[in-house]
Amino acid sequence: MSKIRTWLFTINLILLCGMGNAQESEPLLESIDTIQKRVKKPYTLRFGIDLIKPATAQFEKDYFGLELVGDLRLYGDFYIATEIGNEKRTEQSELINFTTAGSYVKLGFDYNMFKNWKGMNNAIHLGLRLCNSFHTQTVNSYETYSLNHYWPTEITQNGFQTGERESLNARWAEVVVGIKVRLIDNFYMGFSLRMNRLFSDTEPNNFDNLYIPGFNRKTDENVWGAGFNYTLTYAIPIRL
Repeated sequence: MSKIRTWLFTINLILLCGMGNAQESEPLLESIDTIQKRVKKPYTLRFGIDLIKPATAQFEKDYFGLELVGDLRLYGDFYIATEIGNEKRTEQSELINFTTAGSYVKLGFDYNMFKNWKGMNNAIHLGLRLCNSFHTQTVNSYETYSLNHYWPTEITQNGFQTGERESLNARWAEVVVGIKVRLIDNFYMGFSLRMNRLFSDTEPNNFDNLYIPGFNRKTDENVWGAGFNYTLTYAIPIRL
């Protein structure tokens, strides 16, 4: 009988110890789960500049451009992305010398198709932008078309045809394909190709939008365009 009581006492003691250990381990497991959930929320704010436009301005005296870029990863592989820029370009197009100046904004999203290792934030992304420009067109000079080639073509420097056309805008969409790769610490280098589709634009009187800031060149026969950028950005991790 004493042996049976001893075994019962031993079994009860083991069970009590096991229950105590289980109760002590539950807060620890909850803490581990909480930490893992926090780690799995990789909110990241990334902002920077397009390097192509300042470089182009160094080689083309009749061009100025600046574009700021940014994206915010909300969850998973989806990013809210934007580009804000300003351009001024003077060109000779057939018989017309003109200057386009204005700003633009692009807003949309990117989806990262690259599966990163833990701690990485590189991207091979596909995205879409809705874009709007606000610009002016100035006719600097033009040549009148003449069928008589024996006489020199008249060049008009002043007149009702020349001058600035204000309050112009254009709307288009862009399909974006690009990459972003970390260089050092939180600095990233990126490159993207863009296919543009013009929806509408405000045409100036007695003229046309031959160049649209952010969209590039435009013709009467074609509403499609293309572009690219080469960016340097800095990423800031956000823990919520």
